[in-house]
Amino acid sequence: MTFDYTSLGFYTFDCLGRPVTEIPPGGGTYFIDELTLAVSGAAGSAAIVAAKHGLTVQAVGGVGEDDMGRWVLQKLQSFDVDTVNMEVCPGVSTSSSIVTTRPDGARPALHKKGATGAFFVTEDRLDRVLDTRILHIGGVGLMDRMDGAPSASLMRQAKERGCVTTLDVFASTQDDMPLVEGLLPYTDYFLPSEEEAMALSGLTDYNDVASFLLDKGAGCVVLTLGVEGALYRHSDGTRFHLPAFDIDVVCTCGCGDCFNAGFATGLHLGLDPEACVRLGQASSAQNAMGLGSQAVVASLEATMAFMNGTAVKV
Repeated sequence: MTFDYTSLGFYTFDCLGRPVTEIPPGGGTYFIDELTLAVSGAAGSAAIVAAKHGLTVQAVGGVGEDDMGRWVLQKLQSFDVDTVNMEVCPGVSTSSSIVTTRPDGARPALHKKGATGAFFVTEDRLDRVLDTRILHIGGVGLMDRMDGAPSASLMRQAKERGCVTTLDVFASTQDDMPLVEGLLPYTDYFLPSEEEAMALSGLTDYNDVASFLLDKGAGCVVLTLGVEGALYRHSDGTRFHLPAFDIDVVCTCGCGDCFNAGFATGLHLGLDPEACVRLGQASSAQNAMGLGSQAVVASLEATMAFMNGTAVKV
C-alpha cells in the first residue's frame, strides 16, 4: 500500500493566543504573551503527528480558496503530508478557529465552519484514498457532505480492502449518535474523549459507555480521559486503564487528535495494546506542553524518549 496512514475529515486553520482570561469589553485591547498559528482539527493534527513519527501520510479533506487554505496546504506539505486529495472547495472558506487559551490550558474557541462541510470523496478518488494501511476518519458531525452513508460506505470498503480503521468525533452531542452508529460496525478502534462518548451514549459511567459503544459494533473503544488517563476496552475482552503523564499543561487544543496519531503509530509499529495507548498518551501530553496543535511533538524518537522517561500521575 502507498500510505501508512490516511487522515480524512476535519482540517482547520487555528489562531491561538494565551493567556486569555476574558474578552475585553467594547473595542478594548488586552495584551497576551503568546500567539501562534497551527493546522488543527480531528484529521489535521493527527496527520501531522503521524508524519512527524515517520509514517507516510495522506490528508483527505477540504480547504477554501483563501489565504487560510493555502497556508494549511503549505503547512501539511512542509511535513511531507500528501495533499493530492485535499479538495479546494469553491464558494466556502477554510474551516478556521480563534482559540482563546486559558491559564489552566482550557481552550474555548470561536469556530467558523467551512470547507470541512463541503468536501466529498468522489468515486474516481476512492482507490487512492483507500490505498492505505490505516484509515482514520476524524470529525464526524462536521462533514456535511461526507457524514452518514458516504462515510459508512468508505469505512466498509476500507475493511473489505484490509485497512485498519480508526474513528473520532468532534464536540459531539446525542444528535450525532445516528451518524456514529452507522460507522461503528466498520470501526476497529473508536477513540472519543469521555465527554464526547458520554454525550453520544447518554451514559456517565465509563465502563457502561464503552460497553454501549462495543454493543453498537466497534471492535475496540479507547476513551481519552484527560488528567484521568485512558480506558481501553476491546471486544475480545481485553481491558485496562492507564494513568496520564504528569506534566505542566500549556494548552489542550488538539490533545485528543494527537493521541489518535500516536495510537496509530503504535499500530503501525505492531506494538501491544498498552504500548499503543501509552504512545498515544505521550503524543497528547507533548502537545499539551506547548501552544498550538503538535507544538512539542518532534519525532518518534523524541516521543518514545518522553514516554519512557516521564512520570505518570499517582
